[in-house]
Amino acid sequence: MLLGLACLTQSAGANDSVPSMAILGAVENVHIMEEDFVLEARMDTGATSSSLNALNKERFEKDGEDWIRFEVVDPEDEEARITLERPIERIVRIRRHSGESQERPVVRMEFCIGNQLLTADTSLIDRTALTYQALIGRSHMAGHILVDSGAEHLQAPDCSADDQ
Repeated sequence: MLLGLACLTQSAGANDSVPSMAILGAVENVHIMEEDFVLEARMDTGATSSSLNALNKERFEKDGEDWIRFEVVDPEDEEARITLERPIERIVRIRRHSGESQERPVVRMEFCIGNQLLTADTSLIDRTALTYQALIGRSHMAGHILVDSGAEHLQAPDCSADDQ
């Protein structure tokens, strides 16, 4: 009896140090903070990193660094585009399911997902043939988000300046 009570006490104490994680659905709206717009994204625990739809990619130099300018489809008007610019962190080679490899530029992106403001490396790829413009991988979610695979749109993005 005492052993059971000791184990229960240890378990309760261990949970006190575990950070609170948001429970989100397999599809959520994510707020791209710098440009201030919201995209629908697939929350993919099977993907290591995140990726973002990037059209008309153009590399350039700014202040001695490699940068990239690209466009995403405006979620309010499919015929319009929103232009983003970011420094290139690195170039990655991704091996696709077909066995082909592909090089992708990687940039740091800050997303508000639920009440979580998260920054992580994000690869840029043309995702127009896919359902969602953004795929959020484990690099953004680890330690912050749990995914309920049977749910969608559980929390709207809410990272107000007061919370930061």
